[in-house]
Amino acid sequence: MPKHGRCRMLPAMAKKTPAKKTPGDADRRLIIRPLSLDDLEGIQELHRRCFPGMAPWSQKQLYCQLERFPDGQIGIEMDGQLVATSSSLIVQGDTWEGAHTFKEVSDDGRIGIHTEDGDTLYGIDIAVDPAFRGLRLARRIYDARKALVRQRNLRRIFIGGRIPGYKKHAKTLTPEDYVARVVQKSLRDPVLTAQVSNGFAIVRLLSGYLPEDKASGENAVLMEWLNPSWVPPNVRAAAPTPTRARVAAVQYQMRNIKSFEDFATQVEFFADTAADYRCDFLLYPELLTNQLLALVPASRPALSARRLHEFTDRYIELFRRLAIKFAVNIIGGTHLTVVGDTLYNIAYLFHRDGRIDTQRKLHITPSEGHWWGVSAGNSLEVFDTDRGPISILICYDVEFPELARTARARGAEMLFVPYNTDIRAAHLRVRSCAQARCIENHVYVVTGGAVGNLPFVEGADIHYAQSAVLTPSDIPFARDGIASEATPNVETMVIHDLDLDLLRRTLRTGSVRPWADRRLDLYDVVWRGEVTPPVEKVAAEILAEE
Repeated sequence: MPKHGRCRMLPAMAKKTPAKKTPGDADRRLIIRPLSLDDLEGIQELHRRCFPGMAPWSQKQLYCQLERFPDGQIGIEMDGQLVATSSSLIVQGDTWEGAHTFKEVSDDGRIGIHTEDGDTLYGIDIAVDPAFRGLRLARRIYDARKALVRQRNLRRIFIGGRIPGYKKHAKTLTPEDYVARVVQKSLRDPVLTAQVSNGFAIVRLLSGYLPEDKASGENAVLMEWLNPSWVPPNVRAAAPTPTRARVAAVQYQMRNIKSFEDFATQVEFFADTAADYRCDFLLYPELLTNQLLALVPASRPALSARRLHEFTDRYIELFRRLAIKFAVNIIGGTHLTVVGDTLYNIAYLFHRDGRIDTQRKLHITPSEGHWWGVSAGNSLEVFDTDRGPISILICYDVEFPELARTARARGAEMLFVPYNTDIRAAHLRVRSCAQARCIENHVYVVTGGAVGNLPFVEGADIHYAQSAVLTPSDIPFARDGIASEATPNVETMVIHDLDLDLLRRTLRTGSVRPWADRRLDLYDVVWRGEVTPPVEKVAAEILAEE
């Protein structure tokens, strides 16, 4: 029989354990982390806000949960404030497939039946601060639980899901009929509908599960999520799942708007859609905020461009909120920004944990200089993301091969190219050069451009684009080196899964090897801008690791 953990009496003055944080946490607005004894009062305060009229977990119950299974107690911080928590334990799943109650499985909150020998993670609690609902924090909790299940090679997750919408239908429907109609989508339940969309399947109805839950008629639905990576203990572990990144590029229509709120509504639609498809990256086109130029008229285009800076704070807050809410890393196109007294064309990378990075455009087109007086940046960045290192080459920048080579030498495997072109010839310059960068450097390139017209904006009146996801040109990759592409000049979004393991595996085994076969004894790229390690030294280190 598996041994269950013991929970000692809660000391009168328990030593507090500081929350675990990682390097870079100081820059993040949103942090997912294990809970600690330091959080006991914060958890109770949060539960009082979430469940008014119900007593929160006692400090002894919380102490027992943290002592017996610290990895299973997960919290979310937003700007240093605890805004979501969850509790779970490990059980032997087949013993809990039949009828049972919340009090039995949770051991009245003390999780005394938790066993490290079990095969199932049982989630017993999730609380999200009402002031922070709508940011999909519960989904992040479930994603963290799924990651824990994969890490521990557990077979599945169980939850006893509430059905609070049943209260409105209790007089006309049995709980079984209500659940069936929710699954058939003729009714919507605020909890059950979300669980089904999150990949959970119904096992059975649990009557009398939680007597305090009058809205659910004391019922719950036992639901399970099966771990697709689970390997039975007596079977040899399978090869690691290939590392992938799901990318999306918005082919965005520039249309007349009357307010910043109109702009926000348009961009949020695509972020919401990308979240529905579980995208890791979402790319908007260059000069995205030029749509706002009509709202800041001036005597000449250069002054109007500088007035766009009036929207900078709102633009940053909007996209930061979208990245957090929809859990997608967003390259928010570019925005003309005044730094000091200098106007730059800047791409902003909004990480889904709330961090923000920027890349200034390094090569300024004649029209940008003529119409707006934009200045060039001097630093090429490679950004660490939760799906690996990436770099951003803004439109004209991708037409200069040295930049992509430098980014690749620093580890970037994906290049994102927000662009803005007026006619087909201009688009083809960007597209052809982006395709060349794939072949030269053995990387993926994602391009996203703007379409539509802005009749009353000088210097940004017409647009032409055909956004795409591009690959190296070789047998294992997409035909013609085009993984996905949009119909020209139609507002849409292209989505594709990038196999990063395939990219790494073929770096030195392809039909040709333009990256590996460079004659570094004859030539190299010397970076003189505002950055870090010698480019070819890093390149040599990368190749040495292959």
